[in-house]
Amino acid sequence: LIVFCIAVLTLLSAACISTTFGEVAYSTGEITLPVSHDGSASEGYIQVTVYRIANNQQEETGTFFAPLNLQRGANMAIIPAQLEPGQYKLYFYLIQNGERKAATIRDLTVN
Repeated sequence: LIVFCIAVLTLLSAACISTTFGEVAYSTGEITLPVSHDGSASEGYIQVTVYRIANNQQEETGTFFAPLNLQRGANMAIIPAQLEPGQYKLYFYLIQNGERKAATIRDLTVN
């Protein structure tokens, strides 16, 4: 019985994979987003929907994608995108096997 309980706990803890996002940056046509992953290596992609903030309103300016090969530990998502100077709200999604695995919203100012 003890061995069975340990096996169940091991399986349950293996399912608790965490992927977190750091602070977004923009430079020369690229959005960069640090991604920390504590699971095994896996593939997927990052989707970012960009909204420009002007006159207290959000206007969608585009959706961009980039492949992401996650390794255990620190990773960097680099998403090609041309943004004009201004204030933005970015909605990031990590997609793996056709499912949204993680998401975050970040504010960005482009000078």
